[in-house]
Amino acid sequence: MDAILRHEVLIEADQLKSKMAQGSLRIFDATVLMNQAEAEPTAQDNYQQGHIPGAVFLDHSQLSDPNSQYQLTVPGEAELAEAIGAIGIGNDDDVVVYSTGMIAWATRIWWLLRHAGHQNVWVLNGGLKAWQDRGGEMETENNQYEKSQFSADLQSDYFVNKEGMQQALTETSVQTVHSLPQPIFDQAHIPSSVCQPCTDFLQDGVSLLPDEELKQRLVANNEVGKTITYCGGGVAATVNAIVCRLVGNPDVSVYDGSMSEWVGEGLPVESNS
Repeated sequence: MDAILRHEVLIEADQLKSKMAQGSLRIFDATVLMNQAEAEPTAQDNYQQGHIPGAVFLDHSQLSDPNSQYQLTVPGEAELAEAIGAIGIGNDDDVVVYSTGMIAWATRIWWLLRHAGHQNVWVLNGGLKAWQDRGGEMETENNQYEKSQFSADLQSDYFVNKEGMQQALTETSVQTVHSLPQPIFDQAHIPSSVCQPCTDFLQDGVSLLPDEELKQRLVANNEVGKTITYCGGGVAATVNAIVCRLVGNPDVSVYDGSMSEWVGEGLPVESNS
């Protein structure tokens, strides 16, 4: 896996405006709202109240394995290709993903599409707020893209599974990084992990900091041969993985099942409590 440049991951609001004016573009609102009360609006409710023109609401389950007992598990190659085509993405389509909250929901989709071999995908830095702050128009139409054909070219190094995570624990050349806040890490984490919350790299949760600041904040040891990032379910970990590729160690993977699977399978954990 190679290092990446900022413009290969992020698109700014003004750049998105220009790109929309140039022609066909697939835009997705990938927002998920956590810990909601039953009466509160859902992410899809908020989408219907206003979103970037042309954007489609993307339910993460649409790109997840329906047969897995754990949420947001990456499907197999054929299933993933079919799911990507079903939401309207073809191999030649430019794709922009955004969130109204934590950028991690958008970076998860970026990481997943790159895993599938789709190169032309960007995350809107700053999400919907950045779009509105730059005077971007909004609409309330409930959009859907026509089904397309997508041919996957799976990049297997983007994710590791449970067995890959177990193997990594036997190798001193691999560093594992927990991407959730310190109190959660202290309760339980995969043995020998270090903690670096993904929020270390974010401004207000929705924007990646400038590259130089990312480099200063990264605690990952770039002398190791490989870094594996993980969190609760493979979402926040994609922020850390992207940062590693931007300014640190490009040899980085996300543990897809993360703590949901690790604890669910009764595998050993450490705690600082």
